Amino acid sequence: MMMKWRGWALATGVLAISALAQAAPPSAAMLSNACAGCHGTNGGSAGPSMPSLASQSKEAIVEAMKKFKSGERPATVMGRLAKGYSDADFTAMAEFFSKQKLHVTSQALDKAKIAKGASLQDSNCGRCHIEDGKEGKDDTPVMASQWLPYLQMQMAEYQSGKRKMPEKMAEKVKPLSGADLEALLHFYASVK
Repeated sequence: MMMKWRGWALATGVLAISALAQAAPPSAAMLSNACAGCHGTNGGSAGPSMPSLASQSKEAIVEAMKKFKSGERPATVMGRLAKGYSDADFTAMAEFFSKQKLHVTSQALDKAKIAKGASLQDSNCGRCHIEDGKEGKDDTPVMASQWLPYLQMQMAEYQSGKRKMPEKMAEKVKPLSGADLEALLHFYASVK
């Protein structure tokens, strides 16, 4: 009887170890599903205070997540959430979101501000926010079709000093008026 029990226990242990050994780590899509509640399915935000992650550069997402995790970037929720992920998780999620199609928003925007922003974009922001903000150079985020309220909140954080503005951005933003900045934000929000 004891011999049967040992054999059964050994077989059960082998099966358990075998199942664990074959279990795959969560996929990038599975990790990214946790973001959908706020950032939308596949990173397409449905809410004006949340950025779309779809089509963002990998570097921008990884950099943002690391800053949320360390506390360098101010956040109400993201700082706590980021602490639950590893750098490898950040890279996997960033890879997933970078391959998603640009999420196009439909929002009421000021046409005059859009036109003024379009005239300012190339000379002030186009070196990093490429193709009218549809692409980001290195760790520069995609700005195209982001929600205007989100863009305004981020710019307010930069201007107040709550969020540190990158040096290359600061040298371009500093000479611009508040009206110029608002026009640029309307322009980026309008890009499809």
